Amino acid sequence: MKEQNIKRLNDSFAMRWGALVIVAFTMMASYYVNDVTAPLKTMLQTDLGWTSSDFGVFTGAYSFLNVFLLMLIWGGLILDRFGIRFTGKLATILMVAGTGIEYYAMTYMSGSADLGTILGYRSDVFIASAGYSIFGVGAEVAGITATKMVAKWFRGKELATAMGVQVALARVGSQGAYALSIPLAKAYGITSPVFVGLICLFGGLIAFFSFSILDKKFDRQIEDELKAEGASDEEKFSFKDVKLILCNPGFWLIALLCVLFYSCVFPFQKYASELMISKYGISEDLAGLIAGLPAMGALFLTPVFGGLIDRIGKSASIMMFGSAMLIGVHAVYSLPFITSGVVAIALMIVLGIAFSLVPSAMWPAVAKIFPAKQLGTAYALIFFIQNIGLWGVPTLIGVVLDKFCVTGVENGTVLYNYTLPMCIFTGFAILSLTVAFALKVADRKFGYHLEEANIKK
Repeated sequence: MKEQNIKRLNDSFAMRWGALVIVAFTMMASYYVNDVTAPLKTMLQTDLGWTSSDFGVFTGAYSFLNVFLLMLIWGGLILDRFGIRFTGKLATILMVAGTGIEYYAMTYMSGSADLGTILGYRSDVFIASAGYSIFGVGAEVAGITATKMVAKWFRGKELATAMGVQVALARVGSQGAYALSIPLAKAYGITSPVFVGLICLFGGLIAFFSFSILDKKFDRQIEDELKAEGASDEEKFSFKDVKLILCNPGFWLIALLCVLFYSCVFPFQKYASELMISKYGISEDLAGLIAGLPAMGALFLTPVFGGLIDRIGKSASIMMFGSAMLIGVHAVYSLPFITSGVVAIALMIVLGIAFSLVPSAMWPAVAKIFPAKQLGTAYALIFFIQNIGLWGVPTLIGVVLDKFCVTGVENGTVLYNYTLPMCIFTGFAILSLTVAFALKVADRKFGYHLEEANIKK
């Protein structure tokens, strides 16, 4: 009976939030590396001789292995079978290895007299893309691991708030990437921002190993409590659960919304710095900061919106509202006669609000639709579908720019008209609103309780 009076680690406000901060640091490093090359597109073209198509291939490589070798799905299965600690350590090691390969290719292979080709691609672009692809496997698996960690440590508590804070802290890495990449590249060389990311990932690796100590103790407390109560542990994941997940209409609607929404945000951000420079006349030094405003908005707003959802619910309605905001943002960006820098900045701020609203509602919604034993695989399958967009859309935009949008060359820099790419993003945004509406209808039909508050009074 003694064990029954002992509180779990997650019953302590300081312990559960401290564990969250440790994991969030790892994700912060991941987000920094993911976004650090986005503001450098123009410099990669001028300094390393990359084309927009090369940049598109490199950017899309993040999701290549996740999509074509189903690495995210395997990661989700590993997560549900072997747990948070093992999967998280594996993911962080992959991130470090992939970033190391990317840094080597961009530093020591680019600029040589005879680059050669691999499978039709410049060797430096191919190897850098391969490294980024390995990093992408680790980053996405780390993402689903962190999400399941939050669901585990905050179930029945401040779940949406915690997920919002986790996302917000991760966005610190994104904002750091957009703010620091160009100044670092100008001061210490174009690959120095990637090297900083590699160092941060080593710190993230140490951080996750530290969290593993806490999580192991937490699991022991759960086991001791169940033994004291004469109860059995939670039913283990079975491969039959994959079928149950795939047969759930809520899964497909969440997955479609996820891929469409994030295809309007992350790929757009990869090209946003150049858009700011070419269309709105914003200086190169400021363009990266402006492109990073959505991440800054997410930093402050996601925890706020998460707390609001915990108290009032309305997750499905909020996802619809955020998707509608995306339509307005990309539609205005697509208008060729609007070239005001003030408008461009204002639109980025609105994008940041939408970027905070939808994830705050979407990720906790998954924990309502599926039981705990299926969460890792459910998140992995959703992330897998999301990665199809994160691979295909940047690649598509890069090809569209090179084939249809070149307007000239100035001082060795290729100039582009971004009207057509922004129309493509607007189309994805319209589809995301349609799916969000369908999810709200499904919530009423199947009783997912998405409109209900997370914290029960």
